[in-house]
Amino acid sequence: MYGAREIAESFRTVRKNTLQIAEEIPADKYDFKAAADVKSVGELLAHIAVSSGWQIDVHTGRISSIDFSFFAGRAPQVAADEKALQSKEQIVDALRKRGEDFASMVERLTPEVLGEVVSFAPPFQPSQKTRFEMLLGVKEHEMHHRGQLMLIERMLGIVPHLTRRRQAAVAGART
Repeated sequence: MYGAREIAESFRTVRKNTLQIAEEIPADKYDFKAAADVKSVGELLAHIAVSSGWQIDVHTGRISSIDFSFFAGRAPQVAADEKALQSKEQIVDALRKRGEDFASMVERLTPEVLGEVVSFAPPFQPSQKTRFEMLLGVKEHEMHHRGQLMLIERMLGIVPHLTRRRQAAVAGART
């Protein structure tokens, strides 16, 4: 059965890959933006590092209903937490620590807790999700942003590590 332990391990794999990208992009490129109106590399990585915090609060606090005021009330602190991560070292450390904090929290959840339904007030859709679905969303969110980072790596002249790994496997299969 795919449960809390599997979600946590899968998330750790996703985070490990994000960390490798964060480490491979040089510190002097953390200010790079793919376009004028998007987050820089550093801002994007800081966002990834901080973004799972609300889920930790929701699931450890067994919050069962979320509305716009929940996010509005958290927004100033989230923005401050992201902004506080200025250097590559701070960002990489936050990715490691906060990622493990999230994965450790997930591992402690029981099947009963994973099955609980959380309600969302309009305009959020769908209006309900299980905690299990919500936790999978953390991984999906990070993979979305990691795809952006992999394209940015290409723009910076870096071949992403997953691409290098695949290329090596294909080359090995040909010999």
